[in-house]
Amino acid sequence: MKAVGIVVEYNPFHNGHAYHLEQAKKVAQADIAIAVMSGTFLQRGEPAMVDKWTRTKMALASGVDIVIELPYVYSTAPATDFAKGAISLLSAIRCDAFAFGSEDGSIQPFLNTYQLISQHRTEYNSLIKESVQTGVSYPKSLHYAYEQLSQKFPAPYIDLAQPNNILGFHYIEAAMMLGSKIKPLTIPRIAAGYHDALQEGASIASATGIRKALASTGSLQSVQEVLPDASFHYLQDWILQYKKFASWEAFWPLLQFTLIRHSASELTRYAEVTEGIEHALLKAAKTSNSFSSFMEKIKSKRYTWTRLQRMLTHIYTGFTKEQLKSFQAPSTIRLLGMSTKGQAYLGVHKKDFTLPLISRVASTNDAMLAVDIHAAEVYSSSIELGAQQATLPKDYQMPPIRF
Repeated sequence: MKAVGIVVEYNPFHNGHAYHLEQAKKVAQADIAIAVMSGTFLQRGEPAMVDKWTRTKMALASGVDIVIELPYVYSTAPATDFAKGAISLLSAIRCDAFAFGSEDGSIQPFLNTYQLISQHRTEYNSLIKESVQTGVSYPKSLHYAYEQLSQKFPAPYIDLAQPNNILGFHYIEAAMMLGSKIKPLTIPRIAAGYHDALQEGASIASATGIRKALASTGSLQSVQEVLPDASFHYLQDWILQYKKFASWEAFWPLLQFTLIRHSASELTRYAEVTEGIEHALLKAAKTSNSFSSFMEKIKSKRYTWTRLQRMLTHIYTGFTKEQLKSFQAPSTIRLLGMSTKGQAYLGVHKKDFTLPLISRVASTNDAMLAVDIHAAEVYSSSIELGAQQATLPKDYQMPPIRF
């Protein structure tokens, strides 16, 4: 059986994801699709709107055959490490190819871009350093260095100002650096850009646009047309049960408490907290009545919104710099769910996997899995605060979902 891998968050699974999934199978001529999916906290440093088990059900209901978890260590990391973790796992589970959505839509410019940067790495790093020293943010410095190189050595390259192109580049970079034989494929994004707001009458929207529409209208019906039926009904069930979707705004009282209960020196223990930002975090936390007002006080040219959210995620979950340094590569393949075809694939290929496949974690003594379980417990406690009884599944007890 031929497998194509995809890297996803499904926050939530929408019609654009369904199109990407269909095209990935078609372009790769694959029998099944394997999704490596972020758990409860995501790459932009925010809680997923619904838990990973609900998002796994959405994926399986819409045609994904196997869902495995991208560990917290990678799901909340900058793009380079996010991609490294994802491609490592798709390689370990023996995908023949991986397919990603991009604004460019053609694979050769991605390969050209990787070659350009890898062959001129010293000059590239020097240009980045030069830009950062002028006070420009690191992401903008990366773009500056890339623009300088691409003008010096002209060829068809990708636009690295586009968010999905950036991730796509890092997927290819990770595959090359890991020496993986997995084949890269890309599919053009259609209809909606990453940050685009929901358009009336549209059948495809970005996940960001969907979440913004839900936050502003408070109505699931406002996004029904851009979701598969299964996703819509799973979100309906969630909101009936928990009355809210997870977000930093919803979690703000808990995040504020978590920040204030620490001293400035204690905050420096946590991953990505650097350069004295701990003082600004404490000052803003004590004088803000919402997450948005808090973020307006601390964002700056040096600290992007995403970087700030990632450090807040680590403070919230208690993930330290020491823990981050202790992890070098994924240690297991955590199975979240499978279709009948996915189960057949596992039966045929499991012996060839290069990492152990874990379906039940209760008896597993693995440090990276322990971080995932802890993050899920923090997330569940945040959702269930004030509820009469705990109803979210206990992560360490959950078997894989069969669909």
